[in-house]
Amino acid sequence: MGTPLLLLFTFLASAYCNSLPEINMNLVNVREDLPVGAFAFQIIASDPDGDTLTYSIRGTDSNFFEVNKVTGEVTIKSQLDRETKDLLLIEVVVNDGVYADVTQNVYISVDDANDNAPVFSGLPYNIEVPENVAVGSTLFKASATDRDFGQASIVSFKIDEVVPNEGTVLFSISETSGNVILNDNLNYNEKSPFYQIRIIASDGGGQLNGEHKVQSTPAYAFITVKDLPDINPQFLNLANFIVIKENSNVDKSVFVVKARDPDTGVNDIIRYSIEKTNALDLFQINENTGVVSVKTQIDREELLDIDATVVLSIKVMRQTLNVGWRLLRSTVSDLTITIGDKNDNGPEFYECEGETCTQKNSFTGNVDEHSSAGLAVANCNITVKDPDQRENNKFNLELVGDDKDAFSVSPSSGVGDSTVQVTIKDPQAVDYEKKKVMYVQIIAKDAKDENFISTASVTININDINDHFPVFEKDVYNEAVDEHCEDGTVVATITVSMNDALDDGKITYRLMPESIRLLFDVDPNTGTIYVINGEGLNWEGTNSYSPTLQAVDSKGNIGSTVVMIDIQDINDQTPEMNRDVYETYVKENDDFKLQIKAIDNDDPDTLNSKIQYHIKDSLFSSNFTIDPDSGLLKNNGQLDREAMDPDLGGLIELIVFASDKGTPSLNSSATVIINIEDVNDNSPRFLEPVPESFHVKESESGILVGSLLAHDADQTAFNNRIIFSITEGSFGSFILYSEALTEGYRGDIRVDPAIELDYESDRTSYDLTVEISDLGQNKYTIKVKVIVDDVNDTPPVFPSAMTLEVNEHSSLPGPLGTIKGKDVDNTFLLEYELISSECQCNGTKGPCPEEWFKVERNGDVVAISSKDIDYEKCDKVFLKAMVVDLLTEKGKNSTEGIVTINIVDINDNAPEFVTLQDFYVVVIDKVESGTSVARVYANDRDTEHKNRVTTFKVIEVVFIGSEGNSTGNWLLTADNPAQEDAEGIFSTHIRSSGTTDNSKKGKYMIKVEASNTDGLSSTSVVELLTVDKSYRVSLRFNAPASEVKDNLPKIRNILTSATKATVEIFNVDSENSAQRSEEITVLEAYFVFRNGTALNYDAVTSILNSEEVYREFGYQLVELGFTGISTTITETTEDKTEVFIMIGLMAALAIVLVVTTTSLVCIRRNYKRKLKAAKAMNSAATVVIQNQKSGPVVPGTNKYTKEGANPVLNMNIDTATDLGFDEDGSSADRESLNSLDYNIDMTMTDKDTMPMMAIQEEEEEDDDRSESPYIEPLGAALAQREKRRGADSPGLTFANPSIDTTDL
Repeated sequence: MGTPLLLLFTFLASAYCNSLPEINMNLVNVREDLPVGAFAFQIIASDPDGDTLTYSIRGTDSNFFEVNKVTGEVTIKSQLDRETKDLLLIEVVVNDGVYADVTQNVYISVDDANDNAPVFSGLPYNIEVPENVAVGSTLFKASATDRDFGQASIVSFKIDEVVPNEGTVLFSISETSGNVILNDNLNYNEKSPFYQIRIIASDGGGQLNGEHKVQSTPAYAFITVKDLPDINPQFLNLANFIVIKENSNVDKSVFVVKARDPDTGVNDIIRYSIEKTNALDLFQINENTGVVSVKTQIDREELLDIDATVVLSIKVMRQTLNVGWRLLRSTVSDLTITIGDKNDNGPEFYECEGETCTQKNSFTGNVDEHSSAGLAVANCNITVKDPDQRENNKFNLELVGDDKDAFSVSPSSGVGDSTVQVTIKDPQAVDYEKKKVMYVQIIAKDAKDENFISTASVTININDINDHFPVFEKDVYNEAVDEHCEDGTVVATITVSMNDALDDGKITYRLMPESIRLLFDVDPNTGTIYVINGEGLNWEGTNSYSPTLQAVDSKGNIGSTVVMIDIQDINDQTPEMNRDVYETYVKENDDFKLQIKAIDNDDPDTLNSKIQYHIKDSLFSSNFTIDPDSGLLKNNGQLDREAMDPDLGGLIELIVFASDKGTPSLNSSATVIINIEDVNDNSPRFLEPVPESFHVKESESGILVGSLLAHDADQTAFNNRIIFSITEGSFGSFILYSEALTEGYRGDIRVDPAIELDYESDRTSYDLTVEISDLGQNKYTIKVKVIVDDVNDTPPVFPSAMTLEVNEHSSLPGPLGTIKGKDVDNTFLLEYELISSECQCNGTKGPCPEEWFKVERNGDVVAISSKDIDYEKCDKVFLKAMVVDLLTEKGKNSTEGIVTINIVDINDNAPEFVTLQDFYVVVIDKVESGTSVARVYANDRDTEHKNRVTTFKVIEVVFIGSEGNSTGNWLLTADNPAQEDAEGIFSTHIRSSGTTDNSKKGKYMIKVEASNTDGLSSTSVVELLTVDKSYRVSLRFNAPASEVKDNLPKIRNILTSATKATVEIFNVDSENSAQRSEEITVLEAYFVFRNGTALNYDAVTSILNSEEVYREFGYQLVELGFTGISTTITETTEDKTEVFIMIGLMAALAIVLVVTTTSLVCIRRNYKRKLKAAKAMNSAATVVIQNQKSGPVVPGTNKYTKEGANPVLNMNIDTATDLGFDEDGSSADRESLNSLDYNIDMTMTDKDTMPMMAIQEEEEEDDDRSESPYIEPLGAALAQREKRRGADSPGLTFANPSIDTTDL
């Protein structure tokens, strides 16, 4: 009996001491282009005990890999794709067959392979570009991305082709950014309106399947050039000079501005506006019609600071509807408007000092009495102004009032701005002695409208002077002189008659006012009036002057007269053209009219201002006429642009003269530029006879078929541009390109580059309708026949979707089938050959494990007789074969195809058991009817589901125990029907049909049969390890059963973590006892490992008592009420003599050891106690005892009246003076009521409260220094426990249900 117990103890100890395996990895790198089945990485794990390890993986991404359970090699199961997921996570599982699985999360970084080509985004690249887009502009951005990583993800771009080819120099692309940039100017009219660009996007290259590979992708961009209004609008009739009367009605039309849009084919709208002016808000222009009209009332006299001339800067601009009325192009030119005068102002009186004039209606002057007639009143500065112009500024003056007969006003009429004097008319009436002050009023009336009248009052103070005055013969002298005459020209000589001989030779003359002396002067001695500034005399400015000529005698007497000097007009003004250059536009075949206008500022009533017009002889002067009087220029006959020299560009230049009729005649000229606009009035025509037909060989894409030449007589590039097109008969096979030549255009008929003509098709000739048209939609069509010449260039056709079937394990005498290719050529010779083969094995397509079929030269597909066709190896075979035309002349002579051979499955495989677990462990106590004790798995390699359906049956149950083998004592059954998982594996549970003996130790060997529908079967033995009731461990909790049940999850987790075993809870029950006030709950459990071993009472106790486990989990268990572990009391079902003998011997030995040890301890303790008492007695003799209370004392015993009292003196011991006599005693020793010396039961009634002084204890000499100071067995056990865990650690107690504290 001792040997089995020793072996069991050794087995349990070795199981507990076994170390866990370690996984030494957490990150691996795997390339994404590894093929399925390739080695991926090695699981790195070790076991310190050298146990054999098994490997497995699980987790979210474990489906990508397959692991060899024995070697730990991991291979690719499903193709990796870094672009889908670049970091995979699996859980690596390693088991040493002893403990539970050890797991480790391992991250798999998927390394990139260059398996992706760049992908364009934003397709299609169809853009419309205005023709005026700046050179260097980015037209669009080609964008492409590559899902690969690193250099392989860097995309570069290049332009591969531009159609038409002339556009190659126009565009470039940034290699890195993909920006397509314009290198040269676009032009809708002179270059192509459409471009097709082929762009290639390439990645940076990288490794793929062991080779360096660069991936590329093409894309097409289509650029349409948009014709834009990029030429400024042009004026047609803007004059330099027009005249309008002041006070014209508001909204009166002044002038109609006309402009044109020189861009043809662009539906732009012309808008008119006034850009700026020197007089605001006087005129407005209609933005649509160009009509310039009066905006507000115009007063010419308010515009004298700008010479009554308004300059309008007319802006004509073109706008386009489809750009939101955004201003595109504009032209600005000036329109000069002279404000004609209207007699709307009357004369007014002013007093002028220098350049400053102030309007006044009252003046004051003085004059000597009896002054000569015509003498002006001195100090009376009167000026009359009429702001109107020419004939409208003439006015008449008259004098009224009481003294009007004594004075007169000079001049009696004036023009514009005239100095007015009040002169003496009747010297006799001017008599100081009669009137010292005289009054007159000057009335000024407009010469044309007397309603304009103004009055000024003049107060004349009479001076008392000498009465003799010089006298002129006339009051007014009328004289004349030419404008711009030479200085010194004599106007007239005027003298006075001498009334006093004393004044002879003493008369002096002077002109008044002084301002007149800037133009005229008089000889003071002779009275000769002459011109001193002939250039200042300008008829066009002032046409008359009226100075006063004064004669002064020796006494200062003054006589005066008025000299009316008329300025005579001469022909000094050259006619002025309104514009130096007239530029106008007219369409050919239209009538042309242009108003030429000139002005002459000479006297309008003379021939000097009469203007005549004529055209200077030139190349085109005969094509035009001009009205000599009005200046209206017209065309003389039809204007035909095509009749002109093309080098002139439709430009006609005329010189028009404007001459006056003065003597000598003066003239000026203007250049008239007439742009004859080309009108699309000619249709295109072919230049030479067109061939009746063209021949072209088949299979030549992009080849030139033939060329056609055409010409349009219109002169401008826009109107004579010819577009070739095929309107009918092409069927998408031909393209017609237009190309400009020196004379006309050429149209090249080419086969579409994307098309190859096929003679073998149903179309061997084409009747093309070729149309030529200009941009004005003038068209001309012809018929062209294209004949396709036959070339033997068509490859044979491999039959598509050819599928054959063959049963596995078949032996075929003849072919499975025959490949029959086709060739549309008239003559051909076909042969067949096998290129390669692939097989679909286990759902994965790849190389075939062996070749089962071959292809004969005649196309027969035959099975290789030496090979066995097995469906379970591969269910499909793909033969890649080729049909070859031996008579092909040109191009490809063969075509490849696939012949699919389906292997038909037959039921030839029995189910095979799949071992997922080497054995199962079951706790017999927990087995009930229907409990699953194991699970078996089987897989049938047949493919048809009906052949794979598997059923299971338990055919034998054998128990192997220490007492031998036995059968049939436990009824087990298998669940049917079995369950099928996603991978086609069938499984079933082995269940108990009842309970079995829980005391039997050993294992069950269960033989299970798996069979399919055709009766093919296989068997397997399932090993079932049992855990009997001897491994049941009872855990005691100082808590109610309900509380323990609520805490079961926590208790299970703590115990599992502490023992590393699976904790199977068997029972939770309350232990009631009348001797206990607290409820004790007993939890019965099994501690089982996956390898079939279990922990018994001693193993669990050892683990939980270990310092490491106790420190980590002890406190948690105590918190849940845990108090200790006890063995489970079970009844022995069978008397075993050897067990009883062993127990008796061990009990006897224990009693002897206890008695011997107790005797020795008691003797030693008695001696030490008496020695301490003697020392204490000796020391106490010197102590002063105060307040000692009497009481019963038993010297030399441990019966005290108070805990810690001196056994001799029966005194209370102060804790500060404790001598430590009981330092070796246990707590049980101090509190026991039974004397260890005499076992006398005594009661102390009095307690000693006397404090003791500290007594130095002498050191005891003890030879046995290593002996423990504790003498009780229980105390010794507890002391050893405290030493292990530390004095401050909470303790676990182990209870024996047969003993309680009352027994102690």
